[in-house]
Amino acid sequence: MSLLKRFEQAQARADAPNAGAVVPVPPPALPNPARAATREALLRDFRLRLQNEVMSASDSLLDVSDATDLRSKVEVIADRIIGAHGFAVTRDERLRLIEELVGEIGGLGPLDPLLRDETITEIMVNGPSHLYIERGGKIQRVDSAFLNDEHVLRIIDRIITPLGRRIDKLSPRVDARLPDGSRVNAVIEPLSLVGPVITIRKFPAKPITVDDLVRFGTATAEMFDFLKACVEARLNVFVSGGTGSGKTTTLNVLSAFIPEDERIVTIEDAAELQLRQVHIVKLESRPPNLEGHGEITIRDLLRNALHMRPDRIIVGECRSGEALDMLQAMTTGQDGSLSTGHANTPADMLRRLETMVLMTGYELPLRAIREQIASAVDLIVHTARLKDGSRKVVNITEVYGIEDDEILIQDIFVYEQTGVRDGKIEGVLKPTGIRPTFMGKFKASGIQLPPGEFGIPAEDPTRSGPVRQGKGRWIAGETLQPPDASRLPVGYGRAVSAGGMVYVSSMGPVDPETGQVISGAMKEQTRQCLGNLKARLEAAGSSLDKVVWANWSLRDPAEFDTFNEEWVRWFPGDAPIGQGTLMPPLQRRAGFRISIGVIAEA
Repeated sequence: MSLLKRFEQAQARADAPNAGAVVPVPPPALPNPARAATREALLRDFRLRLQNEVMSASDSLLDVSDATDLRSKVEVIADRIIGAHGFAVTRDERLRLIEELVGEIGGLGPLDPLLRDETITEIMVNGPSHLYIERGGKIQRVDSAFLNDEHVLRIIDRIITPLGRRIDKLSPRVDARLPDGSRVNAVIEPLSLVGPVITIRKFPAKPITVDDLVRFGTATAEMFDFLKACVEARLNVFVSGGTGSGKTTTLNVLSAFIPEDERIVTIEDAAELQLRQVHIVKLESRPPNLEGHGEITIRDLLRNALHMRPDRIIVGECRSGEALDMLQAMTTGQDGSLSTGHANTPADMLRRLETMVLMTGYELPLRAIREQIASAVDLIVHTARLKDGSRKVVNITEVYGIEDDEILIQDIFVYEQTGVRDGKIEGVLKPTGIRPTFMGKFKASGIQLPPGEFGIPAEDPTRSGPVRQGKGRWIAGETLQPPDASRLPVGYGRAVSAGGMVYVSSMGPVDPETGQVISGAMKEQTRQCLGNLKARLEAAGSSLDKVVWANWSLRDPAEFDTFNEEWVRWFPGDAPIGQGTLMPPLQRRAGFRISIGVIAEA
């Protein structure tokens, strides 16, 4: 007789009513918690025996396609084993055991009910006995458990085998996906010291929409209208954020703004993007086979995608050297491409891109890498998971240039926390008062912005300084407006007469007819500066030959010899005395290589 059966009979005798007869006093009943623990241990032992016997017969069961037929066959096997071993189980325990066995054969065992629960966003298996879920942004442990390590390994194999992937001691980690698009990562020994580990990032069967994210409080409808305009204007966008902050969900929503008449190529490690357009080519990387051959990386797919006539390329996530290929695509005709990356801030995302480019093994100068990033990336949408578990868009940041070998960024919108109510953080994504340089792209693309332009301030005609025209790859599609003659932008210089002298402040290489900084090397910019200086001095009643002192500011001191060659042509013989200084940031941002200020006799 089984241990469980004997325990049941002894317990029944102990609980039987006493009719007054003198009977031996039974041993004291076990306390309820101890009884429950003992029974759970016995059920676990029975479950393991039952599972092993059903699994040994599962080859014939795997061919059963009808769920009802499968359940019937499992019930027959379970009842036979229960009867043969004399196990005493309640009706509810029997039903639960059969459900688990059906899940073992036709599903993913203890994971099945968790995957069906739409309120769960993440499932974490830390060995056979520790299962955790994320619900509402909070992690909690669940009562479910696997029987042993082999049980977990069987479930992992069931997930990855249809995808042609493998996991073993030679390759102890794997990325995969479920049929519904949920992302799966598995790690086994010797990497994991707690047994097989599974992490599942669930994706809803119905793609999340803008309305859903607005309802969740991720951002306002107005902000998504702004991001929609950015995508339609073909800005290159990176979505950054920490783990579990909602990057892929945000990327899915942004990709929905791409017009239907464009050809999209998506590239991922494990396909999880849920684009709804019709003209899509989905590519997925492939790990090496058992012999270590046949690997297809994201870099390989990116290079191949350039031959597939894409209008836009979407890379699920940049992790290493593929960042260089992504930047190349963004600047060679695939404007409007999108990707994601792990980072804590928008500035960190740019530094990670630098690191990822260096991971290619190419010995590229840091200046060249940063120039490529500054030219390719237009917008960073930064997401974060706050302390209350909510996910928010906390920064919309423009990347607008490079200065002193540093990439220039400015926040267009930032999340401002306003308070906490019932444990929930409240706040709003607010404009910073800075007008991005890409506003002209909207007009050039025929995009009508709503009144108020999302709270972005209008161009201030009284503001001193240069008119920034945006990136070079945009200029062909924009209508450049000549500067207002009433303004005094940087580089136009200012002449003041005092004490019989004329003082002229920094004169830059600005074409007086167009108001634009001339393109060209140091020699051409020096010639333009001196021409402007000559005209300004003559208008103030002086001339170049009356200059007694000069100050020149160079962007790069190494270009002094080139500057001096042009300088001595304009000042033959005794040139005025002077000194050189480093160029201030405002002039660098305007594109100056040189500016000149002088003191001359009136």
